[in-house]
Amino acid sequence: MKLVSRAQAPTPKFFKVLRNVGLVLAAVGGTILAAPVALPVLVTSVGGYLVVAGGVASAVSQLTTINDNVNK
Repeated sequence: MKLVSRAQAPTPKFFKVLRNVGLVLAAVGGTILAAPVALPVLVTSVGGYLVVAGGVASAVSQLTTINDNVNK
């Protein structure tokens, strides 16, 4: 299955929820990194990790598909 057709295929409900959670994590991390005030190094490090983890979770969840043609 090619990447484009895989991204457009139906996604299971659990992975839709996981994708949305990943997007929220990435948004929170981006907000922390873009804060106009000086934050402690630990907080900015956590923000960076949230962006990466949220992006990976969203990408993997989006590419997970329902396969009805299972070999039996």
